[in-house]
Amino acid sequence: MNNTLLDQVVQSIDRQRLVDTAVALVEVPSPTRSAGAAADRLAEILASDDFSVMRHDADWPQTPVVIATLDSGRPGPTLQFDGHLDTVHLPFVPPRVENDTLYGSSSADMKGGIAAALEAVRVLRTLDALPGGRVLLTAHDHHEGPWGDGRQVRAMIRAGLHGDAVMLPEYLANPLPVAGRGVAIFQVTIRRAGAPVHEVLRPPDTPDVVAAGAHLVTRLHAWNEQLRQNAHPFAGHDSTFVGSIQSGEIYNQSPTECLVQGTRRWIPPGDGAAVREEFSQLLAEVAAETGTQIDVEYTEQGGAYQIDADSHLVHAFQQAHTAVAGSPLPLGAKPFVDDGNIYASAAGIPALTHGPAATGAHTLHEAVPVDELVRVAKVYALTAVAFCGRT
Repeated sequence: MNNTLLDQVVQSIDRQRLVDTAVALVEVPSPTRSAGAAADRLAEILASDDFSVMRHDADWPQTPVVIATLDSGRPGPTLQFDGHLDTVHLPFVPPRVENDTLYGSSSADMKGGIAAALEAVRVLRTLDALPGGRVLLTAHDHHEGPWGDGRQVRAMIRAGLHGDAVMLPEYLANPLPVAGRGVAIFQVTIRRAGAPVHEVLRPPDTPDVVAAGAHLVTRLHAWNEQLRQNAHPFAGHDSTFVGSIQSGEIYNQSPTECLVQGTRRWIPPGDGAAVREEFSQLLAEVAAETGTQIDVEYTEQGGAYQIDADSHLVHAFQQAHTAVAGSPLPLGAKPFVDDGNIYASAAGIPALTHGPAATGAHTLHEAVPVDELVRVAKVYALTAVAFCGRT
């Protein structure tokens, strides 16, 4: 990487402008399916910076996707910077900056990362540093499950609104993930006929939905031990997990329903449809064994994927990271599912998740060091230079 270019990028990043952008985004509450005001705020920021902004309904007109492009005017590939503006449904925490750290809802997950990606695009334009191709900046709603289902990313893919490769500034700074598991969220409802009744007044042979729920959890636990044998060198192993079981209104009432909620994760190159069919078969067996009716809400949040560790995007990123941090990142797996899973599995493009070393995602205590936002902006700008210069 050219040292002169690195120095120019470092000098061109406006630390205060980056923080101001992040704060402006964080101060707009945006729970999943209600991120329209945050999208409008980002569009206003881009327009004030003289970027041409396009909006696209992307299967959710309440929050049209925000799209901005930096075009070099020369041949070359398109690198996409993509982020979600929506947040999990927790009480809103307003932004504040203390001890050079940004706090507040979505500061870590992931408006801080979006602000860093935008700052990278600003710097590239200021320096006219993009040697070819273009950078596509996109931001959307419908990421966080179970409220969102990834529909806007899928709609963008169907409309061809994506790059030749994509980077996502989620809160993963190390390692560089080249593989990730698919995940589905399930809510199983176990039912019996009749009404709730006092335990001593139950008719004989009344199915016990609580016992059926416990039986299902036991089956899933045993299945998880089997799934662990299906492993991947980077992504880990298949799994199923139960995080919630709910039933009954009072201690001595025989209820009519039991809810069991959890996840099913699978490694590449697993087939999401086959995974769902196997899960449905297990539920049918439990229903027959317990004399209950079982229904399921099963939402695939993202498919399993693996990208070529020798791809042009990985090389471009490692070159940029080495220039900024002094060494490349070790390769590894992505512990969570993000929209990169959808881009890789549905659009078939390389997807790299890399963002600030932030903390508190999915809690009331999100925080991201400003130094990390600046670092990410540098890495994204230099990755775009290395990636888009290839014809």
